[in-house]
Amino acid sequence: MPETSGPHPTQPAQPPLTIVMGCDTFPPDVNGAARFAERLAAGLVERGHDVHIVAPAASRRHGTWIEEHEGRPMTVHRLRSWRWYPHDWLRFALPWMSKANARRVLDEVRPDVVHMQSHIVVGRGLAYEAEKRGIPIVATNHVMPDNIMEFTILPKFLQNTFVKLAWKDARKSFDKARSVTTPTRKAAQFLEKATGLRGVHAISCGIDAQNYTPDFSPRTANRILFVGRVTGEKHIDVLLNAVKRLPASLDARLEIVGGGDQLRNLQALAETLGIADRVTFTGYVTDEELRSAYTRATVFAMPSIAELQSIATMEAMASGLPVVAADAMALPHLVHDGENGYLFTPGDAQDLADKLERVLTMPQDELDRLKEASLRIVASHDIQTTISTFESLYRGEPVADPVTESAPGVPAPE
Repeated sequence: MPETSGPHPTQPAQPPLTIVMGCDTFPPDVNGAARFAERLAAGLVERGHDVHIVAPAASRRHGTWIEEHEGRPMTVHRLRSWRWYPHDWLRFALPWMSKANARRVLDEVRPDVVHMQSHIVVGRGLAYEAEKRGIPIVATNHVMPDNIMEFTILPKFLQNTFVKLAWKDARKSFDKARSVTTPTRKAAQFLEKATGLRGVHAISCGIDAQNYTPDFSPRTANRILFVGRVTGEKHIDVLLNAVKRLPASLDARLEIVGGGDQLRNLQALAETLGIADRVTFTGYVTDEELRSAYTRATVFAMPSIAELQSIATMEAMASGLPVVAADAMALPHLVHDGENGYLFTPGDAQDLADKLERVLTMPQDELDRLKEASLRIVASHDIQTTISTFESLYRGEPVADPVTESAPGVPAPE
């Protein structure tokens, strides 16, 4: 099956495109959606396209200027934003200004295509105004209700109603798009069920595996690593409880890389569980420090139940790590039970502990087989294939979703 009908850097180049990418979150924000948008934009700039990012300002300073991301310069239109205080850092563009902001940018830039990375505020305005101007729209969904509901101030009894209304409203923006994408087939099925859409493309966020360094030397310590936002939907408390259940003889150490609103609560939980001396909370780190954390770890743990793909898990796999992950949402697309790691029952700290202990006590040759399998599976998530597929969507060319290795029992897209 062909990966895509789109161009590849070694093929004759087509005329470059002017692309407006609308994001509700973009670096310096630290999350999967922001990192994907940054990497995609940088890859497109590298191929000669003129990329304009529209995103909330990261501070009170707003306007248009050149920013460098992933080593590539691009034009960023930073919109006046407000801080959302239920979240530890999130800023959002003013909803009632979304159409006016979109009009200003689209009339100034006159793009060939608009790619909205979120339908909530920025993307909504861009979709409305782009449709009026006949500009093609590509939409990508990164949203899971579990990832946003904890930061609302709605009482729990209203949350299900809110989610249903939110998806109904999201459909209005997605209907304006020529193509709708999301990172995995499981996520595409979820989106189709939630909105009634059909034909959603499953396109991996992609990863540049050469940026990561596997280490096959014999391990000298049992190091467990988690990377991600330190927030409720990641279920890091389950991981801490699992570490508590590990035999003391393993002398296992847990490193939690990332920041978030639950940092102090989880530090307190580690104290309560009596494992504070075995857990390191690093907070946010540099890219170099993050890559080093992956390289020195023995196993990567992902207890989250709301992952549409999980870039952190792919980075861990590109670093040659076996993964123990919750058997939930899209994680089984990456973690093939018994092949490159193990899946555990979501929320079950004892099951997670058992699977971690299995990895930490296995002979080196068995551990190496898991590590090699991670490298093999993540190879199908090459960022260049992702970029080529989006180029084709931007040009209105038919595409076949890039073929990534499926979890056992999950067929690859036809």
